[in-house]
Amino acid sequence: MLKTNRSTVGGFFLAGRAMTWWPMGASMFASNIGSGHFVGLAGTGAASGIAVTAFESHSFLLLLLLGWFFVPIYIKAGVMTMPEYLRKRFGGQRLQIYLSVLSLFISVILNIPSNIFSGAIFIKLAFGLDLYLAIFILLAITAVFTITGGLASVIYTDTFQAIIMLVGSFILMVFAFIEVGGYESFTEKYMNAIPSVIQGDNLTISSKCYTPQPDSFHIFRDAVTGDIPWPGTAFGMIITAMWYWCTDQIIVQRCLCGKNMSHVKAACIVCGYLKILPLFFMVMPGMISRILYTDMVACVVPSECVKQCGVDIGCTNYAYPMLVLKLMPMGLRGLMLSVMVASLMSSLTSIFNSSSTLFTVDLYTKMRKKASERELLIAGRLFVTVLIVTSILWVPIVEVSQGGQLIHYTESISSYLGPPIAAIFVLAIFCKRVNEQGAFWGLMAGLLLGLIRMIAEFSYGTGSCLVASNCPTIICGVHYLYYAIILFFVSMVVALGVSFLTKPIPDVHLYRLCWTLRNSEEERIDLDAEERREEDTDDRKEDGNDSPNQTEKPRGCLKKTYDLFCGLQKTEPKLSKEEEEVLKKKLTDTSEEPFWRNVMNTNAIVLLAVAVFFYGYFG
Repeated sequence: MLKTNRSTVGGFFLAGRAMTWWPMGASMFASNIGSGHFVGLAGTGAASGIAVTAFESHSFLLLLLLGWFFVPIYIKAGVMTMPEYLRKRFGGQRLQIYLSVLSLFISVILNIPSNIFSGAIFIKLAFGLDLYLAIFILLAITAVFTITGGLASVIYTDTFQAIIMLVGSFILMVFAFIEVGGYESFTEKYMNAIPSVIQGDNLTISSKCYTPQPDSFHIFRDAVTGDIPWPGTAFGMIITAMWYWCTDQIIVQRCLCGKNMSHVKAACIVCGYLKILPLFFMVMPGMISRILYTDMVACVVPSECVKQCGVDIGCTNYAYPMLVLKLMPMGLRGLMLSVMVASLMSSLTSIFNSSSTLFTVDLYTKMRKKASERELLIAGRLFVTVLIVTSILWVPIVEVSQGGQLIHYTESISSYLGPPIAAIFVLAIFCKRVNEQGAFWGLMAGLLLGLIRMIAEFSYGTGSCLVASNCPTIICGVHYLYYAIILFFVSMVVALGVSFLTKPIPDVHLYRLCWTLRNSEEERIDLDAEERREEDTDDRKEDGNDSPNQTEKPRGCLKKTYDLFCGLQKTEPKLSKEEEEVLKKKLTDTSEEPFWRNVMNTNAIVLLAVAVFFYGYFG
């Protein structure tokens, strides 16, 4: 915390662009894998088999797209946030403000509550604490990390926590497979893991509600009847993953702080290899939990489920915590508790840091145009507390949505809100003809369709195997992964249609902002240059009002301690014009040494070969 420069916005939010590949790769993995994955992937694995692992393993391809195509454009654009890129690319402010607000909304209804809920489940079981007391303790610890440390401290703690997660979950996997009698025994016993109580509460329960699916050990499933249909796996997941891995502030921010492009690409490859592990470390242990604790994990009668875990729609979310508490010896149980807390904290610190960046850089500066750097840093930290309170209020909805399966809740919300953003970023980077009007109305059309489906599901409920939802078939009859494909292409068609009916953006405004002009050396005139000039004029006027003879008042010990703790110690002298140019050039440099570029390209091909084998074997 003391080593890094947290007293500037660039230092606090981008770690000064000085990070190396291995902490970046570990941080991307740890930010992505939260306690929601341990609980959600294991729970859905217990309920329906290995198909859920595709939500993780499809990241292979998207991480390569991120490192090779998206990040070079973001770096050349010289942006700190994704909404800032849209403002530079299209001009105006409505896209930047819209994406900032939507990203914060997604954090509040999706990212933060799902992580809080899953971490609290584990702590509730381990310590017998009340769910909301467990939530409060976790958040208090996590907020301290983010509010004080900035991105650099978040990345270093992420790296440490990623190691703990991998070691702990590997040990649990070994214990689980030993207990079940090896892989062959596991595949045989899972297909026979049927609960002893299958009738009751005056319900006629279909056998498909409690019998493992025949295709439990296949990733690709029937296009119509499958719970995760193969076209959705092949196309829908790619779209939602593109939104997450290539345009989401949490992930991209880690890439923007890399030393150079070779470090960024290496971090993407490291994270890609790590994304193979969830199948073995989370999904399969969840399936083993169903074998060992069938009556609890696979319960189907509501009264029996309430007796087992206090929730009437099913107890699959308890698959992984049960395995830890029942199977691990005392010392290792403590290690696994730290794994769950580490995974929760690594995700939450990343979300808090990225959300406060979005709020500070894209929204607060609009409300307070003359805010000092000190004020911006304090505003960003205070915003974290607002996020925490609103997210806690959302937790009860997470608990009962999507038949109690957490991973389906997170992926369905992603499918309703993410595809329009993915479509606009793809067009922004690869199609220079798209303009601001097209991008805005494309996003609006996608948002409208996404909200119709999302609100309908919250209103009518998503139903379960026992009780179907009353949601109209015309709205909810399409699988959410198919809906993602529809949203993506509707947004794209609207954006292109409106763009071709309106004036194009001249090339002089697009140098180094889209793929075809990425290597242009000409000077770019930013579309928001006029507005920035006005802001600079206001700043100069304000600076001119300061008396040159003013002396700074001496600061007391408490004040100095507070400034040191929050990284608000006195900043360095203001840079000259020449120094600013040198720094700007460093921050927008994407050059690579030929040797390391070839090494990265070779590694990318190897990673793709591993991906092909993985899907060929488990598909």
